[in-house]
Amino acid sequence: METPVEIQKKYYTETATNYDALHTSDTTDSEHVFALQFLSTIINLYQIKSVLDIGAGTGRTIVYLKEKHAGLKVIGIEPIEELRKQGYAKGIDKNELIEGDGNCLTFKNGEFDLVCEFAVLHHVAKPDAMVKEMLRVAGKCIFISDSNNFGQGSKLTRLVKQLINSLGLWKAYNYIRTGGKVYQISKNDGLFYSYSVFNNYKQIKEQCKSVHALNITGKGINPYRNAAHVALWGIKK
Repeated sequence: METPVEIQKKYYTETATNYDALHTSDTTDSEHVFALQFLSTIINLYQIKSVLDIGAGTGRTIVYLKEKHAGLKVIGIEPIEELRKQGYAKGIDKNELIEGDGNCLTFKNGEFDLVCEFAVLHHVAKPDAMVKEMLRVAGKCIFISDSNNFGQGSKLTRLVKQLINSLGLWKAYNYIRTGGKVYQISKNDGLFYSYSVFNNYKQIKEQCKSVHALNITGKGINPYRNAAHVALWGIKK
């Protein structure tokens, strides 16, 4: 039986040539475009000079940020060779899009001003470990833009999920509904886990002087309750 990591590698290898079409959109209401534009303002506001992108895929973030910010150092790490090759075909330098594992970064503490990820953590079995590494190598800021499973679905569905989570039963419920696998597989997103950026809120808050939440998709004043996709950014100093 294939492991989750093997399933993911196979999926991204087979879909590499169509990766951008499947996972990105250039429309202004796309959660990824919106989050990237917001990240760009953070770079200006905090005078960011270097960025590390975790799970860079074909290098979309690298291309976008380098076009917007002359002189900005942007490095992306991506474990799947076929995705990196697609990035190189776009003209991205091999020193900018490199092989790497977000769970075990080879960089020094605080080596990058800002460390970010876009829609990667919901594909990770242990997101806490990856966020820990992101916080370690981030000198000024951390930015995560990802799923909020508790803000997905109809109003009734969201209320039920939030109730289960408030009772501390979400992990048990998710284990049962997935038949013990704890992950699911979709045609357009491959293998993914039940994940909310708010799962890592406390972890980020412990190492940052302030943490902010941005509603990327959804309506309502409370992003936990209403937003399917949320960005959190923590300011370390």
